[in-house]
Amino acid sequence: MESVTIKDIAKMAGVSCATVSRALNGTPTVTPELRERILALCRQHGYRRNLLARGLSSGRSNLVGCILSDLDNPLFADMALALERFLRLRGYHLFLCRGRVEDGGIDQLFEFLIGHRADGIILASSSKQAPELIRRYIRYVPIVLQGGLDDSQPDLDIPSVYVDSEAGGRIAAEYLFRLGHTKVAYMGARENNYSHISRHRGFTGAAERLGMSVRTFTNDAYCSTADTGYQLARRFFLDPFQETAVFASCDTIALGFLSAAKEFHVSIPGDISLLGFDNITYSGFPGIRLSTLDHRARQVVETAAELLLAQIAHPGTVCKEPVMMQPELVERSTCRPVRDG
Repeated sequence: MESVTIKDIAKMAGVSCATVSRALNGTPTVTPELRERILALCRQHGYRRNLLARGLSSGRSNLVGCILSDLDNPLFADMALALERFLRLRGYHLFLCRGRVEDGGIDQLFEFLIGHRADGIILASSSKQAPELIRRYIRYVPIVLQGGLDDSQPDLDIPSVYVDSEAGGRIAAEYLFRLGHTKVAYMGARENNYSHISRHRGFTGAAERLGMSVRTFTNDAYCSTADTGYQLARRFFLDPFQETAVFASCDTIALGFLSAAKEFHVSIPGDISLLGFDNITYSGFPGIRLSTLDHRARQVVETAAELLLAQIAHPGTVCKEPVMMQPELVERSTCRPVRDG
């Protein structure tokens, strides 16, 4: 079946192509009656505006691409939802892609989004390879990195928004110390991710200063899942442990730890306290009530989107200073003070 064109609609309505275009764009010079007649013909014959062609003529597509590393993680799902709502209220559509920098092939996603004339791209990643990837494409399209950068090698040419993970690790250690915990475990440390590196550094640095002992369980994968947390917890429970508290590198690791604790008949927080990081939606559910550090997902993605839209509106302008946000402690039911004696 041949596609119906704007010329066909104009001929059926007995008007010019310009009048049809004005009717579709809601121009007030077209009467409501004529506009409704044109729209009815479009619906009847299946006419759709070619938004790509329209973008070519206007120089804007009103499309923003976002590349997330893991859609299974509830944190990224929360971010995607918040970003879509924020952009929609400002007249933009979100094109969501999944791609992990470490897996390779992510260049194809950038090429795809640029080829489809995305006005800008947000890359949600704290991978060590992310800065170099962005440098290859930022000359063609505005890009904002939503994720951590290497503090020792600041990349001032890359606009970025991230949560201060090092401060979060420090807050976690100080909180557990205030509750009387001096022997603790760090669950899920990752060496391939700047945010996780900073989080672990902040926690162990504060713990050393406070005289706490820390046993670290590493996660060698490129993502942090509940299954990973479960497997690490099994290793923890299968050997006699002296620790009275666990700090999980993220809430998904903590959820896996909770599952293993039930399997091993370990009470949380009766036998061991558990603290997470991210404050995903599930963490506040009844029956979980995980104490955690709030990643402030909505504020992070909205700030990243604001930076991106500013670059789109004013090409050539780049916010050279990374925007850093502070995590906040959320006390619920999985941590308790150590009993005296």
